[in-house]
Amino acid sequence: MDLRMQVITALMILLLLQSAECRRARNGITRNRARGKWGTAKRSAANDCKDYVEAGDKFLDCQDKHLTHVFPGWPDDTVHMLLARNKIRILRDNTFVQFEKLKSLDLQQNDIRVIEEHAFSGLNKLTTLLLQHNQLQVLKEQVLIALPQLRYLRIYDNPWSCKCELDSLVRMLQVPSNRNLGNYAQCAEPANLKGRYLKKIKPELLCPELEVNITDEQIPEPVSAAKKEPDSTTCHTYMFPKPLLDCHSRDLKNVPANIPPDVARIDLSGNSIKQLRAMEFVAVKDLKMLNLSSNNLDYIDTTAFSGLLYLRELDLSNNSLQYFQYGVLEDLYFVQKLVLGNNPWKCDYNIHYLIYWLQHHYSVEYSGLICSSPVEFKGWLVEDYVKTYNGDCPKDKLPGQTDNLQETNADADDEEETDIQPSPIRGRERTIKIIRLS
Repeated sequence: MDLRMQVITALMILLLLQSAECRRARNGITRNRARGKWGTAKRSAANDCKDYVEAGDKFLDCQDKHLTHVFPGWPDDTVHMLLARNKIRILRDNTFVQFEKLKSLDLQQNDIRVIEEHAFSGLNKLTTLLLQHNQLQVLKEQVLIALPQLRYLRIYDNPWSCKCELDSLVRMLQVPSNRNLGNYAQCAEPANLKGRYLKKIKPELLCPELEVNITDEQIPEPVSAAKKEPDSTTCHTYMFPKPLLDCHSRDLKNVPANIPPDVARIDLSGNSIKQLRAMEFVAVKDLKMLNLSSNNLDYIDTTAFSGLLYLRELDLSNNSLQYFQYGVLEDLYFVQKLVLGNNPWKCDYNIHYLIYWLQHHYSVEYSGLICSSPVEFKGWLVEDYVKTYNGDCPKDKLPGQTDNLQETNADADDEEETDIQPSPIRGRERTIKIIRLS
């Protein structure tokens, strides 16, 4: 009996030990899986980036990925790197050192506050650097020395602190050969320099305590925001795949000033621009696409589109246009598409210019030309109205004249034939006389 109890006890101990080992094993697997999932989660944002080739150049698109830093495993043969709209706050030294072929770097709309001195080391081929819409207050000239090929630098919409630390950068931006570096960037502080452009401010004003020749009278008053015209810094600029100025829904009352001349596409839709003034886009000679839809636009100056010789697409839909002034479209030699829908087109003589222009530019694709007024033509296609303009004019009748007068001068067949003819022709027929000579 004692022996039997000992055997049973031993078996129970063995079973307990085995179950404990199984539990430990399962816990270990669970922990490993958890660690694996966590590691994958950290890498997933980087792995979601898309790389593709366009026009022979390799693009790496990592926009809107909530990234906080640059990952070292990205393809080192990348030529254009798109990192806009992430959460990067600091650019450390040698962040991009492996990307020796990089020509453009888009870092706009992040939260960048600090760029270490050697952050761009190794980027000897970089020509375009976009840093607008960040939180930079200071940037030393030494940061940009590593970029000998830099041609385009966008740093506007940053809260620049125009004090002594910014002196070297301001002097570099104002070198005449650097005409495309730092355009539109403005001081945010101190108060007396707020709103001044870095490209135009006198460098000696940044350190007045060191300049013995500066008097209080020479220090400018702060710029009044109420007097300023809106400029392109209120919009977002995207350089790739084609330069785009995105001013969609910015509550603009006018076309912004200082549009970058290299922009190929401009989106001004969803604003409150009621009129296009003369020469609005004359400096943007390479513009290919212009979107002015949904603006309540009701007037376009005859020379508003002057200089847009290469425009391909123009969207004027959802506005308040009734007709075009004669000559508005004359500079649009190569336009291929006009979007004109949802405008209250008025079908009278003023609308003829638009139709005649389209007839002479028959390759242009257009849509949305429907009469809204007057009532008798509402819903007609504008081109149909113009076609019938002469043939469908109301008959001219003298006061008190009736159809009975016509019945006394012609038979029923002649009357039916006369009714379908335009009134100017009918008038001439009644004056014809035939004289026979014997």
